[in-house]
Amino acid sequence: MKHSYVTALILIGVIAAIAIGSQLLGIRLYDRISTNLLISLVLVVGLQTFMGNSGLLSFAHIGFMGLGAYTSAVLTIPSQMKGMALPDLYGFMKVVEISPLLALFAAGALAAVVAAVISYPLMRLSDAASVITSFALLVVLYTVMNNWSAFTNGPRTLFGLPKTTDMPVAAIVASIVVVVALVFKESRTGKLLRASREDEVAAAALGADIPQLRWRAFILAAFIAGIGGALWGHFITSFAPKAFYLKETFLIITMLVIGGANTVTGAVAGTILITFAYEALRGTEGALNATSFGAGQVVGLTEIVLALAMIAVMIVRPGGLFPNREIGHILTRTRRKKEIVA
Repeated sequence: MKHSYVTALILIGVIAAIAIGSQLLGIRLYDRISTNLLISLVLVVGLQTFMGNSGLLSFAHIGFMGLGAYTSAVLTIPSQMKGMALPDLYGFMKVVEISPLLALFAAGALAAVVAAVISYPLMRLSDAASVITSFALLVVLYTVMNNWSAFTNGPRTLFGLPKTTDMPVAAIVASIVVVVALVFKESRTGKLLRASREDEVAAAALGADIPQLRWRAFILAAFIAGIGGALWGHFITSFAPKAFYLKETFLIITMLVIGGANTVTGAVAGTILITFAYEALRGTEGALNATSFGAGQVVGLTEIVLALAMIAVMIVRPGGLFPNREIGHILTRTRRKKEIVA
């Protein structure tokens, strides 16, 4: 357990360094990138709580992010603006207006409840069947968001959210989520779930209720995704359902796979690395399109490079940058070796 405390302190220190460094620079663009990075970190660490411990890939994560974003929006858009932003909203919801902090928890809670209701049968599946059904669940959630006009304004852009997510808020939530993920990993549920990841038959023979364990992790991941969606919604302030589909799913999974899905440290490292790479590639793509050489035809460079990077990592280092051990465990073992040698 000691290395978990060390890991938590190091990762919170990294989050604090990002937040403080961005504030000291005082450049609005960097502040925006860093805030977006910390929101992505919430989502990636949330996905890691399920995918990293169970060993099952889930595409549905971004769907719960969207559910959280729309829930928080409906609860916080000022009453006088709801008539314009959500003209088909149910009458009893038009007068509801709560604080963004309460809406944050409500968003996570609703995402968790939906996950609890619909996911239990899916937790009995493994391997390819699990991946296919999780993608189908993403399609279902996206279709609902795209067509439920009363709640989401349909495929049109929803606007009017109060901008309450800033750097300190994102940093605090990201730090809490990192601690929650580490605590869950070291809990009995987390340990049994990882045992089932390594050998499902052996874990079941020892009495582990694998569908129940996966279900708990999936609910926690959905709760964190809902909170991440609410944070993102109150940062961007206007969005449409297409923001919660394949492109965002690919980006979040890339962050986790490259960093290392089995560790919280990997989730944090992958988020930081891919965020900066993504912004650099976007800048390069924009610069090429602004020149006569690009002629406005360089499209998809960012996605292509990230996809190739993920393929390369899967070939060279399948477990990612931090495949098995948290940073605290690595540092503790290194220190002990030095003490033995001395």
